[in-house]
Amino acid sequence: MSYCTAIEYMPEERKALHKAYHDHQYGFPIHDDNELFCRFVLEINQAGLSWELMLKKQDAFRKAFANFDIQKIAAFTETDRERLLNDAGIIRNRLKINAAIENAKTIVQLQKEFGSFEKWLESHHPKTKAEWVKLFKKTFKFTGGEIVNEFLMSIGYLPGAHDEGCNIQKEIQKANPKWLEKIK
Repeated sequence: MSYCTAIEYMPEERKALHKAYHDHQYGFPIHDDNELFCRFVLEINQAGLSWELMLKKQDAFRKAFANFDIQKIAAFTETDRERLLNDAGIIRNRLKINAAIENAKTIVQLQKEFGSFEKWLESHHPKTKAEWVKLFKKTFKFTGGEIVNEFLMSIGYLPGAHDEGCNIQKEIQKANPKWLEKIK
């Protein structure tokens, strides 16, 4: 069952949380590097867990990770790593925390070379999912097929975030997501 359909069957207290994400974020292009990084970190942290948990913890992640300011996170120290490992508001997984910090450092380098994380993504578009996964595994820490697929779908680089008949799909298409550009 698709995300679009599953939301309709959720109890009201869960539906509001998911519907806000579904209707206003999921699949829409993001043009701010810090927000792209936010989505990337949340997708990495979701691995093995539910997306609902990430939505519930998003504010705590923002607070713990300096509002996803890439420059600040790239400068995190061992003290910051320990602080994050002791923060019950986020996912306290050493591998995921280290990945966020190391990936921030990588993105700082990509920004220097390409001007922004977004421009780095654009420079590699279009690619198939398999090509993206290979690139992300080579470039970043703690990435795999599902993380890369969900990240790229959630920011409009790969299709599939919404059902064809979903009203939000039409709104996303107006925002000109990258997946509308066909792979040659």
